[in-house]
Amino acid sequence: MEQLQRDVVLDVDDRPSLGQWIGLSLQHMFSMFGSTVLVPLLVGLNPGIALFSSGVGTLLHIMITKRKIPAYMGSSFAFIVPMIALMKTTGYPGVAVGVLSVGVIYMIVAAIVGAIGTDWIEKMLPPVVVGPIIMVIGLSLAGSAAQSATLLNGKYDLRVFAVAMITLGFTILFNMTLRGFIGLIPILLGIVAGYITAVGFGLVDFTPVMQAPWFALPAFDVPFVNYRPRMDWGAVIVMAPLAMVTISEHLGHLMVLNELTGRDFMKNPGLHRTLAGDGAASIFAGLVGGPSVTSYGENIGVMAITRVHSVYVLIGAASFAVVFSFVGKLSALIQSIPGAVIGGVSFLLFGVIATSGLRILVERRVNFDRKRNMMIASSVMVIGIGDAFLQIGSGDHIVQFSGVAIATVLAIVLNLILPEKAASER
Repeated sequence: MEQLQRDVVLDVDDRPSLGQWIGLSLQHMFSMFGSTVLVPLLVGLNPGIALFSSGVGTLLHIMITKRKIPAYMGSSFAFIVPMIALMKTTGYPGVAVGVLSVGVIYMIVAAIVGAIGTDWIEKMLPPVVVGPIIMVIGLSLAGSAAQSATLLNGKYDLRVFAVAMITLGFTILFNMTLRGFIGLIPILLGIVAGYITAVGFGLVDFTPVMQAPWFALPAFDVPFVNYRPRMDWGAVIVMAPLAMVTISEHLGHLMVLNELTGRDFMKNPGLHRTLAGDGAASIFAGLVGGPSVTSYGENIGVMAITRVHSVYVLIGAASFAVVFSFVGKLSALIQSIPGAVIGGVSFLLFGVIATSGLRILVERRVNFDRKRNMMIASSVMVIGIGDAFLQIGSGDHIVQFSGVAIATVLAIVLNLILPEKAASER
């Protein structure tokens, strides 16, 4: 892929100054925090462990990919349904086996890719496929942002919407007007401004912060220490197939990062390394009591807005996550950030991801007068954005494939089987 250096402020291997490093890393940590702790809260796992495992998992991923890919590993939403079911039936031991099996699937796929290479990727993923998929990744998250920006405890609250829009307004203002170092952290500043606004609207509860201890060791739920080792094949059957879903999302995120940085990470350091990095992160999470992890679109959005792609900034964010998982009051303070603030910032973060896909279509001059291109983009975008999910099974053994995953597979299949020209164009 050609090197598209779009006025990059800090490239992948650039090191920021200490002051910049702290601010930029905190910005990334705040951006991922809400979703990373939300998953364990929904499932019934320990949020502190999820924060810890996300930080260590990110460091493992960066190490395995030779410090060449700026990606953050956070709790995956794809496994919420099966993990909740397993918690009800087998408790954490079953969840642990399931999470470990997901990591093993990643490792197996990584070995296969390492053996056969990646030349097939360019044939399967031309711009007409990559562009719509990236747009779907961003726009499919729009509903989540809108809910955070309008609902409080499941009910519409005008205060929540007001805070979300004020947060969005501040974030846009900071992006457009600030220069120098503070111009590199508009998302962090937007979150701070939104948080102060939320306090004024009475949406912040400081009680958990006051009650939290300064130092709190996460209650690590180590499966092979706290429980008798056993293989739960039911957990494997429920969780492992969904690894293919997050692998398809992993490919989509790599496409976005390739476009942002002007690199081809699928070739260097290689798709086998990126998959192995994800797998190692999930295996570690399973061993310490956390949920499965995956690369985060929120952090990709931050990079797209700030034009700071430094892997060292992500190393800093991961390190802060590990430290904060042990500092009770800091962790409680971050958890007190209301959904209204996260929703307001997410309007911009998710939108920037979507426009990155649009930019690919424009810059690569994809011709939509061609029926083939129109058929691929149209069907993929509606299925992905509408989240036309596929659900297999019933009761406590349900496997669900998200609209993003289905759209990714459909785009690849249509690209391979459709002729270059329709009958009416010949």
